[in-house]
Amino acid sequence: MERSKKPSAIPVSPTIPTPQVSISQDNSRLIASLPTGESIEVLLFGATVISWKSAQGEDNLFLSSKAHLDGSKAVRGGIPLVFPVFGPPPPNHPTSGLPQHGFARASKWEYLGKSSSESSTLPNNSGDSSVKLDFGLSDTMLSNIPSGWKNYQFCITYSVTLSTEDLETSLVIRNTGDKVFDFQTLFHSYLAVDVSASLGDRLEGDISQVSITGLESISYVDKVGGATQSAASKAPITISSEVDRVYSPPVSQTVTVTENKKPRYEITRDELDDVVIWNPWENKAGGMADFGPADGWKRMVCVETGSVSGWNTLEAGDSWEGGQRIRRC
Repeated sequence: MERSKKPSAIPVSPTIPTPQVSISQDNSRLIASLPTGESIEVLLFGATVISWKSAQGEDNLFLSSKAHLDGSKAVRGGIPLVFPVFGPPPPNHPTSGLPQHGFARASKWEYLGKSSSESSTLPNNSGDSSVKLDFGLSDTMLSNIPSGWKNYQFCITYSVTLSTEDLETSLVIRNTGDKVFDFQTLFHSYLAVDVSASLGDRLEGDISQVSITGLESISYVDKVGGATQSAASKAPITISSEVDRVYSPPVSQTVTVTENKKPRYEITRDELDDVVIWNPWENKAGGMADFGPADGWKRMVCVETGSVSGWNTLEAGDSWEGGQRIRRC
């Protein structure tokens, strides 16, 4: 018998696109992408972000064409992680004997997993369209630490969050042992200031067209000039020679990179007191075996956020958190 009124079909909800994460066949790197097309690539060696692309395929990070991506040495470009010392280790210190910038950028990290639509830890986050990758490093994962640091126990969680306009990186450093230790840390971000002509919509940039604002009226340590304290300038920073400066602006101060008179990046910080501006210029770049192409110094500027002007002391059982957000304008 036919029914006069047949039950209506159950509606099927359309599939909602979600962020995707893939791991390379050799388990050396991860690629995460959003449904809107933005993507990041992270090496497990150093947990180094080596690519951050917009939906149009434009990479916002500079990666040296001669960078070692096989785990043989720290990566030149992207966002290497500095820990537990910034620069050459000082003598007669627990970090003495470590390589420059410490061991984090030259250690293999563990991939801990992903989560989607995470709320940002920094203000003014860009919404729910995001994916967060977590990585871990602990003293038990290191076979040899040639310094007093072999006496310390620690655990680091590194989170990289990609959203449509932002890239956020954050660290949680825990002292899991019974000894107090001091550390420095920094995100050594290489920001791209050139655009491939193949994209067509923008001209290739040049470091001479770049300026950095947000650090005016802040004195700085000039490492090119022998780590001397230099007076503040009221003008934006421009790059016309080798630059290696450590600023300590208020944490609430936004730093903006402008290219061709238009904002390109905005950098905000959480619990990171210092901002390092670095460009090697022609001569120093030419002396780096892993820096390329030869004119690559024209195509990048490092705006590095960290806590490096002094030492952070971490008591047994305590933890420290800090992070940055880079917004693509």
